[in-house]
Amino acid sequence: MKFEVLKRGHLKRNIVIGVLVIATISAIVLQFTRAKYKTAESLPLYNATVNYTPYDFKMTAMYQENDTGEYESIDTVPSGGYKLNEDDSYCEVNSTKDENITIDYKDGSITFGNVTKKGTKCYIYFDFIASYLILANNTINEEHPDFSKTAQANCTGISNCETTNGLFLETTTKGTTYYFRGAVNNNWIYFGGFYWRIIRINEDGSIRILYNGTNTSQTGNQNRVGSSYFGDLSTGVSFVYINEDNSETDSIIKGVLDEWYSNNLDKYTEYIDGNAGFCGDRTLYSGISSSLTYYSSYGRLALSNKNPNLECQNESDLYTLNNSNHGNKKLQYPIGFITADEIAYAGGVYNYENTSYYLYSGNSYWSLSPSYYESGWPYVFEVDSSGKISDGYVWGSGGIRPVINLCADITISSGTGTQTDPYVIAT
Repeated sequence: MKFEVLKRGHLKRNIVIGVLVIATISAIVLQFTRAKYKTAESLPLYNATVNYTPYDFKMTAMYQENDTGEYESIDTVPSGGYKLNEDDSYCEVNSTKDENITIDYKDGSITFGNVTKKGTKCYIYFDFIASYLILANNTINEEHPDFSKTAQANCTGISNCETTNGLFLETTTKGTTYYFRGAVNNNWIYFGGFYWRIIRINEDGSIRILYNGTNTSQTGNQNRVGSSYFGDLSTGVSFVYINEDNSETDSIIKGVLDEWYSNNLDKYTEYIDGNAGFCGDRTLYSGISSSLTYYSSYGRLALSNKNPNLECQNESDLYTLNNSNHGNKKLQYPIGFITADEIAYAGGVYNYENTSYYLYSGNSYWSLSPSYYESGWPYVFEVDSSGKISDGYVWGSGGIRPVINLCADITISSGTGTQTDPYVIAT
């Protein structure tokens, strides 16, 4: 009996000690757990199946835009081609949005910041980057067109013509670019209150677009923002002329473009790429005499085997917004013109009419490319009223169709790119 009583005493004491120990450990664990919630700053989630639940953090749903504009459920973080929809993505605790939580998506991983409460749930939406959606909506042609022939809808009865219409790719030293060619009707885009035609997707994913006006009419004066001389004898064929003292003189046409941009697009600058630039290639061609100077573009498009080039031959002729280390590279506004080489890629040929490709408007308009210089008379390439590549005297009046480059990470809110259902850029 004494042994039993003694044993009960030990048991009672052990139970009391055990309860105290458990209580102490529980308190420590609780405080440590609370401390973890309070100090949590970011939870990275990489390109993997979503089963990551630190601190009882719950990623309950991710949605990815498909090529019809609808959202579909996914279980992996997209590795590229998408942009986080910041307006629709959110986190909540107990069915209440937590506005303090930050969500960041970059390089195929997503990171959450300021997660401090147990049971946090997040709903993430990814939108197509515009260039990826455009590519998804097209069949990519990898063949190399015959640039000595115009690209038209129908070649019946037309010489020097082929029906190479669609989206093509070209590889340059900077990467792959995709360009529209011929009689296409799925390169329409609406941005900044105006309709535009997509010329190409640049190597860096930015999108080069050509002004079309306030409606989708393909011909007429409404395709232009006006007309102007390109320059005068002091600036010659230069978009920006560099004087002997390295000072800059803007051409007449650049001043007109800058004013139009300031009045119409300045508030959309965050969507417009300033680094893609515009090439006013002034590299000389080999056929030079004392009275006649051919520029490289003229040699490629008018004299040789019709072999255009989308790369700027001389970096000092590349006009961009943010670089000024090569004199005339500096732009006040990120706006310019189409180049003669881009016209050729689109289906235009020097001195051959083309009234069915997407660059035809029934009116002439300037390019940015110098053509030739003869006895003090400078000429710049243009698309003339019949759709052919031609030469315009700089002191003659020509049409103005601005070109801009949209940023690579913009998104399309609606549209399929057709004339009746153009892509609409989310702003």
